[in-house]
Amino acid sequence: MSASWRPTAHRPMLERRAALLARIRAFFAARGVLEVDTAFLVNHPVSDVHIHSARVHCEDAPARFVHTSPEYAMKRLLADGSGDIFQICHVVRAAERSRLHNSEFTLLEWYRIGFSLGDLMAEVEALVRDLDARVASGVTERVTYAQAFRRELALDPFAASTPELTQAAERHGFAPSGRLDVSRDDLLDFLMAARIGPGLGRHGLTFIHGYPSSQAALARRDPQDARAAERFELYREGVELANGYHELASAEEQRERFAADQDERRRRGLQLHPVDEHLLAALAAGLPDCAGVALGFDRLLMLATGSGHIDDVIPFPTERA
Repeated sequence: MSASWRPTAHRPMLERRAALLARIRAFFAARGVLEVDTAFLVNHPVSDVHIHSARVHCEDAPARFVHTSPEYAMKRLLADGSGDIFQICHVVRAAERSRLHNSEFTLLEWYRIGFSLGDLMAEVEALVRDLDARVASGVTERVTYAQAFRRELALDPFAASTPELTQAAERHGFAPSGRLDVSRDDLLDFLMAARIGPGLGRHGLTFIHGYPSSQAALARRDPQDARAAERFELYREGVELANGYHELASAEEQRERFAADQDERRRRGLQLHPVDEHLLAALAAGLPDCAGVALGFDRLLMLATGSGHIDDVIPFPTERA
């Protein structure tokens, strides 16, 4: 008889999950941050070319999508005056499966009004330290994106030419698979994922901030350096744990970024979808000055328990769901 009905995470791990989730809620309750719960099925997928949304066909209704993040909905709440908010939810990202990836996973996302990017990094560190002191042990460092590239590759990611980036990527195993349209950001992403990221956070928490403005996503550009965005990622033991922004509040600039995403999706032969006008209307109505971050709960639990695979910390991964 097949054992595929059995969960991959058993009672002790389920207890650890429950305990960490309770501590997260207690952490935010003590800070006056409101827990919210937004829709799982949405009308508009994200436009990011690196994130693939799962489509759901509903009988006698237009197609819907499972959200890849509650970000758009939470920003609508912020624009309506919700104040500081957090959410713990399942999200789905298609075409993601590996030691660190399951298509469906648990995301913790929160927004703090009036916080700078530095304030938010400090709060992320405080949360991780509160949840598991071992994960936050060692020396916490904040390193700019440019510093990380110079330290690991002796390259300036803002000034290096595309041929220089290509040569560096090829030295570390980059193979374009016949693509002739590889962009600078493709090369930078490869170098971060293959060479720089795996070495980050070996002696404590490492925050990488000041990503290229071309990778700003929904973050503001740095007013002190137009080449950079007010965005950070958190690494521990080579694992990316969190992605945070000083949030872009301009509806006009966000619309331009959505249009650029659509152009890039068209160039790559990816499916196009209408942009989320609800989000743009919320931004036009007025998003308060805020910073927000998404943290992968399952990955944090992996680090806290010394697990080597995401399947060890979730009861039913994709193949057994």
